[in-house]
Amino acid sequence: MTPENRHALTRAVQHNCHISDARHGGDYSLCVYLMKMREYYRWEQGLPYGASLGKDQVGHWLAQREQLWETLEDAEFAPLTIGDEVFDPFDSEAINQRLAPYGLAYGGGLGHGAKPHFVLGDLEGTRRHGNYRVLIIAREHARDLTAPPAMTLGSGITLRRESLRRLLWEKLETWRWSRPDNALGRAFAYYPFDQDLAGALEAMTEREVQAVLLHEEGEYQAGQLLGDEAWGRLLLDLVQTPAEIMARAVRDHLADCLSTLPTLARQDEAPPLHFYLGNLTAMRKELFPGLVQAYEDWVRDGDTDAILRVAARGAHHWQQLAREMLALHARDAEAAAGSIRQLVLANRL
Repeated sequence: MTPENRHALTRAVQHNCHISDARHGGDYSLCVYLMKMREYYRWEQGLPYGASLGKDQVGHWLAQREQLWETLEDAEFAPLTIGDEVFDPFDSEAINQRLAPYGLAYGGGLGHGAKPHFVLGDLEGTRRHGNYRVLIIAREHARDLTAPPAMTLGSGITLRRESLRRLLWEKLETWRWSRPDNALGRAFAYYPFDQDLAGALEAMTEREVQAVLLHEEGEYQAGQLLGDEAWGRLLLDLVQTPAEIMARAVRDHLADCLSTLPTLARQDEAPPLHFYLGNLTAMRKELFPGLVQAYEDWVRDGDTDAILRVAARGAHHWQQLAREMLALHARDAEAAAGSIRQLVLANRL
């Protein structure tokens, strides 16, 4: 691949990223949006994590980016051309087969709120994780505003190492505003962030890669139990409703009770357990107070048995609840949002 062709491919992927952001940039609260845009600016400019960001420069860039998005709100995603072949931007498997000889890797899929995510980066390598093939993307050349650290696409997992590192940095920067004594603070305390920011971020990234892969493995198992096609239809019908957030929380809890939690508990390694609890969303904590209590018991007693027990109960509970949600959706898709919301609220664990 010539440098010109590589630049053209990068521009094409970034163009699709801009279209996705144009459609979904308003999905966030103002505070979250501004924080994400600051870090997006940092990535685009290639600035170090600890570098101060000038308000005027960021403000000017932000205004230009929003003007660009205004021109793309109604645009269609463009196909990607590699050599003499043209690919649908969501055909990640075929695109990666074509890009592998050039040391590049690609991902294209749907995330929360049916937001499309695209990424093009350097191929760090592939590995096996259990029964799954993991494609690892290192430095990223094109990405959208939200950069999920991993996605399960088909029977494989796409891991974005740079995005995971950046997520950890964002969590650290947010925690540093008030430095509360909480699960995130306990996780960060295991790393020398104040003395060696880059080294600490790399060490934490390497450790958290395992937890990310465990969650994606659980996602795959959950898909086998629930049926990805039926679950996908349910999510599409719940988009932009409180029931969608609840459905995703239920699915995430199922995935983690099948894979992440029992493995982390058996390993009894403190930093990833602290970070796991610290990274839970408010909705996930609300629906699973038993897990929060099990974590607090472990912090107090140092015994992971409580986490193992709650994970075993959760694997059965969340699978059964997800099946009931699918049944409600199958009976009346139009009314599913309200009935699913009531069902989930009545079945906290």
